[in-house]
Amino acid sequence: MGDSEHFQIPFVWKKRYTFEKGSLMPYPVVHVLFFWFCVSAVAVFAIAKTISRRELSSKDSKKLLLLMFVGGLCTLFPDITAVYNLFVNGTLDHCSIGPIPTHSLLFGSTAIFFGMLVGYAAYRELDKALYMAIFAGAAFLTHLLLDDISEGGIAYLYPLYDGRISVFSLMDTGFAEAGLFKYLIGSFVSVFCVFAVILMALFALSRFGFEFSYRSEK
Repeated sequence: MGDSEHFQIPFVWKKRYTFEKGSLMPYPVVHVLFFWFCVSAVAVFAIAKTISRRELSSKDSKKLLLLMFVGGLCTLFPDITAVYNLFVNGTLDHCSIGPIPTHSLLFGSTAIFFGMLVGYAAYRELDKALYMAIFAGAAFLTHLLLDDISEGGIAYLYPLYDGRISVFSLMDTGFAEAGLFKYLIGSFVSVFCVFAVILMALFALSRFGFEFSYRSEK
């Protein structure tokens, strides 16, 4: 087959995409970098500040690497089946495990459980395990939000609702068509979803020593 030929990649919801043979999808990199540098920007700031002051110990380095590992891996959890399908079926199908869509809040429980196990194994403290679980859950949710933007909807509520939902479509609600109340509600819900995920990550990171603080101006 020539380089210009394509092969089809099947996805759920009867949607098909084409990729050039041998090409690499940038999505995994984008998901990881988005979570590290946008959602977890406070950690990046704190790490850079600590390194510049030469205050980073070997013990602290291991903790930082653990957080980066958990966050980076869990933000890729919705696409985890792509690895299996690539080697077994020769496809990049990554949206479901059997009837269960991986891009759903239900499947997000796997990331939360994974984070809790890693947190407990590393710290042997239940509260730290819970904070790591929250951090892992935030990482998972950022993947759904990015895919929501690009795909126009995710099966967030499976199995309660099988259809695709897009929280960002609410941003397109016109004031004239919807009226003031629906316009304000739609705007608030779409922005609040992003805010809630960022707040989850910030809350978890604050329990691991990362935080901004307010200093009163003199």
